Amino acid sequence: MNNLIYPCLWFNGEAKAAAIFYNAIFPNFKILDENELVVVWELNGTRFMGLNGGPQFKFSEAVSFVIECATQEEIDHYWDKLTADGGSESMCGWCKDKYGVSWQVVPQVLGTLMSDPNKRDRVVAAFMQMKKFDIQTLIQAANG
Repeated sequence: MNNLIYPCLWFNGEAKAAAIFYNAIFPNFKILDENELVVVWELNGTRFMGLNGGPQFKFSEAVSFVIECATQEEIDHYWDKLTADGGSESMCGWCKDKYGVSWQVVPQVLGTLMSDPNKRDRVVAAFMQMKKFDIQTLIQAANG
């Protein structure tokens, strides 16, 4: 079976606006198809569908999209763009965009920093104080 599986995001009539918003943020983004009910796009090779479903359902942190970033500049870019114009910051690298979609903007190095049991507690203590991740602060915490 070669069924294509991809997420469908339920918007309150804003699927096209959301696609345009994400297109301005992510470099590997393209809209594949659209009509009044749905917009289908691809981001980094993964297909998504935005559905204009109405106000019945809202997004929650139960589903989030992780953006793994190699540099602080990437973290800053995604964080600033996603929280702009009505988005919101949360703790530990979590934020919501203006449509209520949850994102985790995390440094690629986090897994490495967390893999050392002698450093893990210091790294966790550092990022528990952060909204947007700061790579240098995490590295300094890991090194004591």
